[in-house]
Amino acid sequence: MAELENGPAELSIETVPGTTPVLRLSGELDSSNVGRLEATVASVLTAPPERVVFEMSELRFMDSAGISVLVRLAAKVESVEIRDPSPIVRRVIEVTGLTGVLQVEP
Repeated sequence: MAELENGPAELSIETVPGTTPVLRLSGELDSSNVGRLEATVASVLTAPPERVVFEMSELRFMDSAGISVLVRLAAKVESVEIRDPSPIVRRVIEVTGLTGVLQVEP
């Protein structure tokens, strides 16, 4: 979506540290700002947790760049949980066939 606008799409990332890191995403995640998420995920992986939780109730859009980050992360940790995804994010995960790779929680 950001390709149609000037500059990167609005994305907010809040990290809740703990034994199971939680990343709260809001706004839009696409190729214009995915580098920020990649950097945040890299910092979480310095001491690799068993699982990583993404809270996505406020994420309005996610393209293949965001999906790519989630899939690469799923290959490095035991589980990636998507908590309370917005309807559009849930649909993207379902359409891409990733419900077996990503744990989607209501």
